[in-house]
Order: sequence, then structure tokens, then C-alpha cells
Amino acid sequence: MFTGIIEAVGTVQQVTESGGDLRLRIQTGGLDLGDVKLGDSIATNGVCLTVVELPGDGFVADVSRESLAHTNIGEWRGGTRVNLEKALLPTTRLGGHMVSGHVDGVGTLVARSADARSIRLTVKAPVDLGRYIAAKGSITVDGISLTVNALTEQGFLLNIVPHTAGETTLANAQPGRQLHLEVDMIARYLEQLLNHNTPSDTNKLTPAFLAEHGFWK
Repeated sequence: MFTGIIEAVGTVQQVTESGGDLRLRIQTGGLDLGDVKLGDSIATNGVCLTVVELPGDGFVADVSRESLAHTNIGEWRGGTRVNLEKALLPTTRLGGHMVSGHVDGVGTLVARSADARSIRLTVKAPVDLGRYIAAKGSITVDGISLTVNALTEQGFLLNIVPHTAGETTLANAQPGRQLHLEVDMIARYLEQLLNHNTPSDTNKLTPAFLAEHGFWK
């Protein structure tokens, strides 16, 4: 599990094809690896990767065909900059929101503009993710916990404050860039619960029940 609060920006050093999938070597920059051991997880642009080697200045991870099918990792090359976050501890301050590191889809940055000292981003999201995205709700973009400012016909708007821009790869993000999206897991699980109720359920969780108790409009 992660919080979506980026700890460092790293750089892809090497991408190697291995048995039909990929092996990555990531230089981690300012990320403290002192407490990282083999088998630990590091979110890399929002993708939960397992550490299989610790060469000293970073880590090595394998990327399965499943991950390649749902992310843009296949397009990464040496020099690609990535947002990094170590898995949270029980004592970690939860400054963002609960993030699993499992990418739901790839969006596209379609517009960027300045708004005082902030950056306004317009993101196009896959159609099937739209129902999980709410205005003023949380979303993870390339591993970053962000608040949805507003919804658009094809996606959503973001406001990136100077600190977030300076500490992540969004500072230089330009229209056309693909972005890993992970929706709020509460929305995903709520839909699962609603879809699996049957007439025989004694404690049904339905839209009518939620509306009656103030959780659904």
C-alpha cells in the first residue's frame, strides 16, 4: 500500500527484455534505500514493483506482461524520469489517500495552462473509468495523490501547486503525455458490493439504502 505522496524522482537506467517481459533498473536519486530489502515494493509512476536486486544506487524490478498490458512501461527508455514512493509503514503519516499501486488505466494529458503559480492540467480518461471519478474526490496520477477539481466530458481537471510540480515529474508534463491512473479504491469496492447483491441478501447494500442514509444522491 502507498499514500501517493512522492518521495523522490528517479531515472530509468536500463530496460532489458527478459523471457517475453521486461526487467528495469531504476536509479532512485534522493530516495533513501537504507530500509529497503529484496521483495519490498516501490511504486514507480504509480506501478507497484517488487525489488529483485539492490545494486547500490537504485533497484532492479521485473515487469510482467500483465503490467505491460495496462501501463505505458513498454515505452520507457533509458533517461525516463519516474515518481517513486516506498510502501507505507503502520507509522506512516497518511498525507494523501490509500493507493494500491495497481494501475486502472492510461489517460492522456490534453491541455496545460498556468493559473497564478499553479498549473492547470486537463486529462482525458478511459471511458470505463469515468464512473469512478468524482469532483473533489481523490485520484492517483503517475503515482501522485491528487484532488479532482472538476469533471469534463472526457475526463477531469487538476490543479498542481508549485510544491507538487517541483517534487514530481508533472513540472515538465506536456500535452500528449500518457499518465497512469488509479481511481479511488473505495469507489471500486462499493461498485463490487452493489453488483453482487442478490434478492436473498438480508443486509442489502443498494443505491436506495445509500440514498436513505445520505450516501447517495
